Amino acid sequence: MKCNKFIGLVLAGLVLAGGVFAGGSRQSSGGLTIKPGALTVGMEIGYPPMEYFGDDGTTPQGFDVELGKALAAKLGLKFEWVDTAWDGIFAGVDTGKYDCIISSVTYTEERALNFNFTKPYVANSQLLVVRKDSPVKPKSLEEIGGLRLTYQAETTSDAMATEWIAKTGAKTEVFEYDKVMNCFDELSLNRVDVILVDSVVAAEYLSRPGNPYEITAEVSNDEVLAICLKKGNDALTDALNKALDELYAEGVLQKISQQVFGTDVVSSVR
Repeated sequence: MKCNKFIGLVLAGLVLAGGVFAGGSRQSSGGLTIKPGALTVGMEIGYPPMEYFGDDGTTPQGFDVELGKALAAKLGLKFEWVDTAWDGIFAGVDTGKYDCIISSVTYTEERALNFNFTKPYVANSQLLVVRKDSPVKPKSLEEIGGLRLTYQAETTSDAMATEWIAKTGAKTEVFEYDKVMNCFDELSLNRVDVILVDSVVAAEYLSRPGNPYEITAEVSNDEVLAICLKKGNDALTDALNKALDELYAEGVLQKISQQVFGTDVVSSVR
């Protein structure tokens, strides 16, 4: 995702609130957000470089974190984050634990039936990643048969692999993990052969000096990431869309992208 550790943008007057707003409150009548004066954002903070804890182990960093700060500032709100396991993150926005999810959520038509989505903010694709010294170099999903495949559970990678294996009957040994970092750990230890993973995540691991990984194939390139909200929360969706447009026009999104990824991954989805 990026070339080195993310250097956060300093937004004047913006306060990062580290507490979790865990109560299941809902938007009050006429209020834009659940908690007055704050934009409360659900995140799975273990997905570098999109969202991860810094060296102190408590301060979140990454593209989505900086995006959340910038959006909150545009709306005149304080940014608050809620670290949430991925398998419960959509239920959290449905039950009012936070206003929205900014956590590398891929927009899909199926998800759009149940949730509101903003305009996309980042382009993404699915990649196959192996060790550089691996004797197997799959160039497509057709070549994962007989291999030990890993991916993060309940993600686009999971859905793609599951659908492919069911459709083709590929004899693939599957290892699912709750955190994508576990997938890369297992690959580094030669316990799996290949990872199916988001390009925005793979870029982070492959940019590290001396890393043992390489990309062998791009198996899809039509994904976009967007902010997810409770179905029917049109007022906040519209406000976030307006803020995204302004941040792009001002060059803020491009600046965050360059700092995190070393390239522009936002303009292609505008």
